[in-house]
Amino acid sequence: MPRDPVFDLADAFVLDFARLSPMQATMTGIQGVHDGWDDLSPEGAARTAEALRTWRARFEALPPAAGRWERVARRVAQEFLDDRLSFHDHGDHFGDLNNIESTFQHLKLTFELMDTSTPEGALAVVRRLETIEEPLSGYRATLEEGIARGRAVARRQVLAAIEQARVLAGDRSSLTDLPAAVAKALPGDAATKARGEAGLSAARAAFGRFGDWLEASYLPRASERDSVGAARYARASKRFLGEDIDLRETYAWGWREIARIEAAMRAVAERITPGASVREVVERLRTDPTCAAGGLEPFLVQMRDLQVRALTDLDGTHFDVPAPIRDIGVKAAQPGTALGAYYIPPSDGFQRIGTVYYVAGDDTSYPLFEEITTAYHEGFPGHHLQCSLQVHFADRLTTLHRLLVCMSGYAEGWALYAERLMHELGYLDRPEYELGMHLASLFRACRIVIDIGAHLELPIPDGLPAEVTAPGSAGDAWSYDLAKAFLQHHAMTRPDFAASEITRYLGWPGQAISYKVGERILLDLREEARTALGERFDLKAFHTAVLSTGSVGLGLLREVVREEMGFAG
Repeated sequence: MPRDPVFDLADAFVLDFARLSPMQATMTGIQGVHDGWDDLSPEGAARTAEALRTWRARFEALPPAAGRWERVARRVAQEFLDDRLSFHDHGDHFGDLNNIESTFQHLKLTFELMDTSTPEGALAVVRRLETIEEPLSGYRATLEEGIARGRAVARRQVLAAIEQARVLAGDRSSLTDLPAAVAKALPGDAATKARGEAGLSAARAAFGRFGDWLEASYLPRASERDSVGAARYARASKRFLGEDIDLRETYAWGWREIARIEAAMRAVAERITPGASVREVVERLRTDPTCAAGGLEPFLVQMRDLQVRALTDLDGTHFDVPAPIRDIGVKAAQPGTALGAYYIPPSDGFQRIGTVYYVAGDDTSYPLFEEITTAYHEGFPGHHLQCSLQVHFADRLTTLHRLLVCMSGYAEGWALYAERLMHELGYLDRPEYELGMHLASLFRACRIVIDIGAHLELPIPDGLPAEVTAPGSAGDAWSYDLAKAFLQHHAMTRPDFAASEITRYLGWPGQAISYKVGERILLDLREEARTALGERFDLKAFHTAVLSTGSVGLGLLREVVREEMGFAG
């Protein structure tokens, strides 16, 4: 049976997209050796947008789809292109600078994800080191144009980027290991080794100059306002969720979630240490050396062991895990990254395995009560299973879908759902680990009210329990300081982590709510399926239906799961 034309068109698009955005090609694991840079200038962005518009028309002109996955393929391609074009057409690329997920971080990440194990890959690294000034120059021009158009980003985001640029230019730069990797891949090639060393010096100097430009030229013209306003926030949240939501209803729901989770935490804390407060129990679990891994390397080993055990136990019972997915990496992240754990998916063909990265910061001890649930979120059965299956499903998902699409509401919703599922399945087998799961969920609920409240400039509402609103009271407007204090008080985060998080929310609007909103949709969908199917409901079948879609918008997810499982919405 011949393939539907959408698959061939998607293949062709991915090849062209790799040419238009070699940085994205490296980061998403598109096969091939990529050694060039995106044209990050305003003119380059316009040319890319025009090319994407042409591709959008080509997908629109395809004949009607014959089956479910063909329909999904068309819709995913169109929504992916519409999102990219919306980002350009609204001028969002002119203000693409923040502390965690912007073009600036992508420049660094491109180097970190390059394959240095082959001579071809090593030479590509050298060429990119030697030419890093090209994308930085174009990027500066785009940010300058953004200032001229009144799109300067907030001062807080510029300061964060300056600090990261200083790290990249300094002795702790993540780039410093690259010449050694080049020399290892090309033993005896003294000329290329020398080029690698010279390229490193040039790249560090280029990042230093970029940081100097941010400080001297951009910072004085940066905005003093952190919020982006309701219109841009609604557009951004749709980008992450794949559908419009009622933001004010979600804000109110976030407050209810905080109250519900804190009540559950009080009950668990009483089981751990009768008579003690939640904060007292949390502080003991964070400071007691008997509750910690004791060092970075033992911690990484223990986190990987958790993944292996969960995968071995659940393969065949709750999930079907193909062979290429059974290997998972757990590593320490390079310096100069926002604090937290994150996951990088495998490359096409699994030459690069999926890996969980932990940003150590200044930590020397690693308390486990919070990390167990995080391991299941970032690794298996969270992001590792979800992202790896998306790469694996070449029989039903196009290359465009498998390699380029990541809807945060789907991905983060699944990962947060995975934490709760592991509790339901008995893997959080100590009350301390259950408390850690609730604390992680509370943290995401705090993100709901802070992110929406700060950007829409909503007040803290009336009618909440007094213990929920502290610090702050009804009618108070959100500010950076209030949000930081709120996160420290409720989610019990460290001051440095709270500062990094609030800066993240303010610079990356709409993403922070995708965790709890995505989990909410999945839990509602699971209950809907359970009610509709009764005794025919099967949990493994539900997981298969959700994961088989690949990363999609939450609206499309509902449609596909209902069709796959055979019940109406």
